[in-house]
Amino acid sequence: MVLLTFPEDTNYVASHASALKAHKQSLKNREHNRQFRARLRNALKSIRAAISGNDLPAARSALKDTISLIDRMASKGIIHRNAAGRYKSRLTTRIAKSKAA
Repeated sequence: MVLLTFPEDTNYVASHASALKAHKQSLKNREHNRQFRARLRNALKSIRAAISGNDLPAARSALKDTISLIDRMASKGIIHRNAAGRYKSRLTTRIAKSKAA
């Protein structure tokens, strides 16, 4: 039996190949999900900045891309589908209110 070691995280209990592989996959998936969540936070921040700066055309175009990102994240299970709906609803409501005002 070959014991593999990973420099990223040496505090694991895995002692067989399948557990080591699962651990390596979990590290990879965690980083991938962190990148998706960071993209979502940045997209939400840019839309909110555009709304507060009264730049509605930019906010609307960013909203389309952000809704696509939110739906993709919900379909992959990175965020809950109710959370995705909540994000989309609140963003569209804020844009509609700023348009009316």
